[in-house]
Amino acid sequence: MRRNSAKVMVGDRPVAWLGANFWSRTGGPLMWRSYDPAVVRAELRVLAEHGLRQTRSFFYWPDFHPEPSTVDEEKVAHYRDFLDAHAELGMSSIPTFIVGHMSGENWDPAWRGGIERDLYADVWLVSRQAWFVEQMVRRLHDHPAVAGWLISNEMPIYGRRRGQPTAPQSDVTSWATLMVQAVRAGGGHQPVSLGDGAWGIEVTGEDNGFSVRETGELVDFVGPHVYKMESDQVRQHLNAAFLCELAAVANKPVVLEEFGLSTDFVSEPNQGHYYRQSLHNSLLAGATGWIAWNNTDYDHLNTQDPYRHHPFEMHFGITTNTGEPKEPLRELDAFAKVLAEVDFVNTHRVDTDAALVVSSYLERDYPISTAPDRALVFHTLRQGYVAAREAHLPVALSREEDGLATDAKLYLLPSTRQILAPTWLQLHEFANDGAVVYLSYCSGEHAFHRGPWFQKLNDMFGVEHQLAYGLNNPIDDDVVEFTFTEDFGGIKTGETLRFAAAGNENSRAYLPVRANGATVVATDQHGNPALLRYRVGAGETILCTYPLEHMASKQGRVNPEDTHRIYDALATVAGVSRAVTVDDPSVFTDVLEHTDGRRFVWFVSQHAAEHKVTPVLPGGGTLRPIGGGEPVSQFTLPAYGVGVYALEV
Repeated sequence: MRRNSAKVMVGDRPVAWLGANFWSRTGGPLMWRSYDPAVVRAELRVLAEHGLRQTRSFFYWPDFHPEPSTVDEEKVAHYRDFLDAHAELGMSSIPTFIVGHMSGENWDPAWRGGIERDLYADVWLVSRQAWFVEQMVRRLHDHPAVAGWLISNEMPIYGRRRGQPTAPQSDVTSWATLMVQAVRAGGGHQPVSLGDGAWGIEVTGEDNGFSVRETGELVDFVGPHVYKMESDQVRQHLNAAFLCELAAVANKPVVLEEFGLSTDFVSEPNQGHYYRQSLHNSLLAGATGWIAWNNTDYDHLNTQDPYRHHPFEMHFGITTNTGEPKEPLRELDAFAKVLAEVDFVNTHRVDTDAALVVSSYLERDYPISTAPDRALVFHTLRQGYVAAREAHLPVALSREEDGLATDAKLYLLPSTRQILAPTWLQLHEFANDGAVVYLSYCSGEHAFHRGPWFQKLNDMFGVEHQLAYGLNNPIDDDVVEFTFTEDFGGIKTGETLRFAAAGNENSRAYLPVRANGATVVATDQHGNPALLRYRVGAGETILCTYPLEHMASKQGRVNPEDTHRIYDALATVAGVSRAVTVDDPSVFTDVLEHTDGRRFVWFVSQHAAEHKVTPVLPGGGTLRPIGGGEPVSQFTLPAYGVGVYALEV
């Protein structure tokens, strides 16, 4: 199975953007009113000296578009000088047009006429936006420092009227179509995207009107904005990566368009750890660009909105208010060196034999399905992704909506309650043809039609379930124990795995079964079947009667937990090819391959202290530091550290 590795293309040349979202410290969003060419050049120079080559920049809409049919030419001249400053340093910028939302506040041009005028569906207002986009492109498209274009900044926040329902997808997609057409009408030939944050239903399970799948047909890349806070360190470190995987639904390059943190929220060492983890884990998840939020702090703007009422917004900078580098900028600098060393733009992710199945219930509002159904899919899928990374199992997301990939050896359905009837039959066929299909049971988080929405579960897994109508089977133990009654992959007979129980009154439940052809390979502490395997033609199906991924997803500071042992065993049973593993779930590893055949291995530690790593190379070979040096069989990574090595066979 192929994993998304698409690169942003400029002409016929792939590029990897690395930079920062930019507001000058002279004024933040109001910088164009107090534009200082010398300060801007000093700010850009610090970025360039630390390996950054791009900025994302903003036409603050009330300033650049003061009247319905007027562009402020003085502001345009400032912006053109801003681009000149980039060119002087060998940098480029990605202008953003409709900037009415920024850092916790919405601003309108004075002529908008009130928030009751719909930014997507009011014909006159849409025409004014398209006019502005076209006019700005006409003025700037031939400047060599323009790298690409973004239509908006987080339009789902700006475009939603308070108290009103989410805009219909049809209105949003029509608006996006007209805006992209305006870029092309103005002569813009560079890559274009929407700047919406990629928060659509296909990525988050929540409908905000922006369909990443639909608008993906209009754009040249998709740009997630990632700030979500988690309750678990590993989930936090993998959050950007997982969202990049989901954002690839459009089969377009994925640029991590906004990510970062306020240093009011985190200690200085942990700033660096978060940046390092987000950068490298998202690279391994297919990202091809990284634009940090943002370039500088704004301490002296504490009386200016939005910083007056969102004071933490003053300290998202990768430099201080006086231009000194902070830990995030040092991490970006180190990351830039790795990208250059491996010639990243000419690499791709290696293919995989393992599919993480994405139920179409994540993105489709089927009759009588609910928002909690979609949330369940998202959270259990993410925990399955975490377990796969801990098991050193490279997975590709295979979306039911697109038709499942047919070339996997292993199909993972973590705590899955709902998939379509034809997909269920297809999975049975995959097993019959030689694949391994794994499902962990989940009864769902609400009482409406609680239980599995599958036909003939018994036939699929060689069991007889013992469910009683309207009831679930509560998990009363605080810790569930799986004791193995026979060898399973790398798990030996007699071993016991332990899982902390969690969930609400509906989902904290197991599936009571009797084996009817299946082999019980593990039982719980009460003797109930917990893991069963069943021969189906040339392959097999494997049923877990507990919602392991769901239980873990409901807990904080839980990872790593023992589900990774089952995933590792599943990989062995299915014969999944893995170039590198580590006998440690707290060190992730994956491989990129260069077009010339070279391979590079990443090791990403989740240990909070220095840790020794001993890689295992199932296919043989040696590891050598990418900067040169002797082959290594063991090495030490610092706290939350990353090591990159050439794999020589």
